Amino acid sequence: MEKKQRSEVSSTEAVLLGALAPGVNAPTWNTLKLAFLLLGLCLTFMLSIAFTSGQSMLLVHVGFLIVIASSLFVLLNWFLAQTGLVPVETQLQELNLAPTDKTK
Repeated sequence: MEKKQRSEVSSTEAVLLGALAPGVNAPTWNTLKLAFLLLGLCLTFMLSIAFTSGQSMLLVHVGFLIVIASSLFVLLNWFLAQTGLVPVETQLQELNLAPTDKTK
């Protein structure tokens, strides 16, 4: 029965649920990792443009953005290593969205 309940929650619903419920579920963490990957690609592109332009202040600003993004990603990884991921079913129960068993 639990496998059926797990398949009923789509990845999109799990990410939205992760924004409302305490803790971080696996689909939300995967979405965050993808967002950080895309941010890294954008910052790499910006850094290449800064190198080709030759402006030192632009290099400093883009470098500072890279430091901020890297620090945030490292801190989020550390935080999740300390707390762990929360199953989607637990988040559903905490928000009282889990289907109730009427036989009880």
